[in-house]
Amino acid sequence: MDKRVLFDFEIEFTNGGGIQGQEFRLDLDGDDISDEELAKYIVEDMRLLMVGKVTILNKKIIDEKHKRKPTNE
Repeated sequence: MDKRVLFDFEIEFTNGGGIQGQEFRLDLDGDDISDEELAKYIVEDMRLLMVGKVTILNKKIIDEKHKRKPTNE
């Protein structure tokens, strides 16, 4: 079965404000992902600018079918 990561996050912007996500899910290529890699992935995938601190909370690896199609297809 495919692996996904389920987590909450908080992102602060250097020019003020921020965003939060609860019970966010992302497909994993392997069995685990570090908080640093996950933060980088979120920022790049959402194309966020002026990002300051990123906090990952309540991270769990779950067995669940991937939702995105592979990018190499």
